[in-house]
Amino acid sequence: MGPTFRQHLTRLVVATLMGSSALVAAAPHAVASPVREADPGDPLGALITPTYVDPLIELLAALPTRPMPYTGTTCPSGQDACIGSVVTTMQQRLAPLAASCSHHAIFSLAYLRVTENVRDAVNSGFFDDRVWLRRLDAEFAQMYFDTMDRWRAGGQVDPAWQVALGAADERRMTGLGDFLLNMNAHINNDFPLALNVVGLADTTGSHKSDHNRYNQRLDGLYSPVFAEEAARFDPTFDDIDVSTAEETAAGLIMRGWREAVWRNAEALAHARTPLERMLVRQWIRTYARAQADLITATPIFRAGPAQQQTRDAWCRSHG
Repeated sequence: MGPTFRQHLTRLVVATLMGSSALVAAAPHAVASPVREADPGDPLGALITPTYVDPLIELLAALPTRPMPYTGTTCPSGQDACIGSVVTTMQQRLAPLAASCSHHAIFSLAYLRVTENVRDAVNSGFFDDRVWLRRLDAEFAQMYFDTMDRWRAGGQVDPAWQVALGAADERRMTGLGDFLLNMNAHINNDFPLALNVVGLADTTGSHKSDHNRYNQRLDGLYSPVFAEEAARFDPTFDDIDVSTAEETAAGLIMRGWREAVWRNAEALAHARTPLERMLVRQWIRTYARAQADLITATPIFRAGPAQQQTRDAWCRSHG
């Protein structure tokens, strides 16, 4: 007999607490040194993240899940062109945001760089199932495009997105704050849904190994993306620095969030009734909104008038 709905909720709680704990644990590192220092490397971060955290995540095996066929329409072929189209669309959407110094440009740029990295990883054979990754990337990105379009049209978006997009419109956060709010909304609120569209398993087994595998690939992205955000849009973006501790903190946060995402997706996949599915979906929205509230309540992620002016002036010259 498969896991009960209560068992799913128990594992879901553990995973979501893991994500919340990672965000809270990262805050002291962020506050520790607002002055940029020479970077001697981060041997502690290199030890903690891949050596101890990743094996722990691997021990959190996927729950048995029946093979789930792809139910979306964004990438029916599963071919290279799916991610190529996503990259082109992201470039087209970023251009006017960067030109106008919109605070939405922060996440738009970061998401483009991540997607380019996923494309390269898929093409290099980094993942076991390339078709699954292409479909997941395309479906996930389309959710972001649809959310942005609804927001611009005055439509309703989920609570975590309301916080993130409202903060960017009102220019209330630092660049790093905007980055975290949007990452939270897209990962914690949207990613479980995208996983259910493409399926958590096929006849060969679970896709969780491919899901986990990308954690280490992300580690190499934080430093160059943070540097590019600082160079173009917000010179303070990577000022919070103790060696490379901000990248280590980002890696821990993302691992916690991504593990919670998989457990939320499992709970959705195993919900046996519309009521159970509704309860899990509400849990996801509530968790993502709670993470957004935690970010907005952290003083270092909020921008005062002087910071806003500096950021916007910098963008006009460098963006």
